[in-house]
Amino acid sequence: MYTGMLHTHTLVVGLFLLLYLVKTFLLVTGKEDTLAVFTTKTKWAERVISVLFLATGIFLYLNSGNITWMVHLKIGVVFASIPLAIIGFKKKNKILAVLSLVLLFVSYGLGEANKKQATKVEKPQLSSSTGELETGKILYTTYCEACHGANGDGQKSGAKNLKISALDNTGKSMIIKNGKGAMPGFSALSDAEIQAIVQYTDAFKEK
Repeated sequence: MYTGMLHTHTLVVGLFLLLYLVKTFLLVTGKEDTLAVFTTKTKWAERVISVLFLATGIFLYLNSGNITWMVHLKIGVVFASIPLAIIGFKKKNKILAVLSLVLLFVSYGLGEANKKQATKVEKPQLSSSTGELETGKILYTTYCEACHGANGDGQKSGAKNLKISALDNTGKSMIIKNGKGAMPGFSALSDAEIQAIVQYTDAFKEK
């Protein structure tokens, strides 16, 4: 469900940006009559898109395991753009309208940057004397726990429940390395480190 909501949110954000890009272009180029007609014809579409934008955004926020300062900044930027857009288009103020659009694009960029943040976590220092299971636990805590949970059943950001996973070790290794769906790949990890994570997560399986 999370992946579906993520795709829906991405689509809605794209439509929202396109809508405001057209409206801002018409305002800036002085085509106010065309803007008035466009605004009237897209009024209900804009309302539906706005509701979906908000609803899917709230769902993703509440079910994400990758909430960083960038997400909170993104939310702040989005809410700052709303009154600017309302005032800008109502008062035909080109500067406020453009500023609102810029903030929307900034918020989109912050969202994309946040998606990549999970793979940029500082790698923990591992000793050559650390056993495989302990290495797996350390790496799992660092890279996986935020979404999969301490016991493998966190299911944040669309993460699968590792307690009931039917994947074999090869399948797990492939997903950890390359990613799948909303999960990023951790190609920077060595094969031995990935195998250590796999071995550690085997203990989560329900007997």
